[in-house]
Amino acid sequence: MRQSSVVIALCFAGFVLSGCGRGGNDVDQALKDMTAVDENNLSDVMLTVADPREAVSYFTRALAENPGRIDVRRNLAKAHLRAGQAPEAAKLFEALANAPEGLADDRVNLAEAHIRANDWKRAEAVLNSIPPTHETFQRYRLEAMVADANKNWKKADSFYEIASGLTDRPAGVLNNWGYSKLTRADYKGAEKLFVDALRYDPKLFTAKNNLVMARGAQRKYDLPVVEMTQTERAELLHTMALTAIKAGDVRTGRGLLQEAVETHPQHFDAASRALRALEGTVKQ
Repeated sequence: MRQSSVVIALCFAGFVLSGCGRGGNDVDQALKDMTAVDENNLSDVMLTVADPREAVSYFTRALAENPGRIDVRRNLAKAHLRAGQAPEAAKLFEALANAPEGLADDRVNLAEAHIRANDWKRAEAVLNSIPPTHETFQRYRLEAMVADANKNWKKADSFYEIASGLTDRPAGVLNNWGYSKLTRADYKGAEKLFVDALRYDPKLFTAKNNLVMARGAQRKYDLPVVEMTQTERAELLHTMALTAIKAGDVRTGRGLLQEAVETHPQHFDAASRALRALEGTVKQ
């Protein structure tokens, strides 16, 4: 009676599509399918929210048990990249890219591993080896970064624009593009891009901080109207103060530092130290 209940339960679970009457083969296949789904879900978790070092350990064990699984090898390479282990990731992605089953995305990931290892020349060479028909967000994001490193601003702008149009979450690449403009002293262009980034992701603090620097470089010493916590407000005031001081507007910078200290919900050591140092310099 209990065995019948198990078979009926599997039927209603939707795994045995062709009917329970065919026997054990359907049940075996259903269990294999269920195991595959569970494995894929666990792999996704490991590559997104799990501790990066745990993910490396998990895929290392999985590869030892299944040395012929190219998908496991690819996941291990991604795990190394996520864990900040760029040389290990590069070695694996290079082997994947040169394998018969290799994908263009393996070359893209290899280029990213080289960039994270600060090997820009090798990254550029890898990107140049990818067919131009492989048009993905990740590929153009990396192309933009390489063009930036080469100070080829026209090409960088083109690649950043293409990349931002290939994703529904462009905040990060818009922030990078804005920072590129910031380093070129195109402060108005940078300000616009940081505002655009925050429109897509109002919580992206790096874009808020960069926006304050872009405005400060134009001597705009009022905080932008963006979503911010009290702690973020204090930190942005601190950034604005340092920007003002660097520009020679010392009195404005001192006032902003004082406001940052008063705004922070806890003791703001960095702003306090900067304020003391500034007051000591003025007294001397």
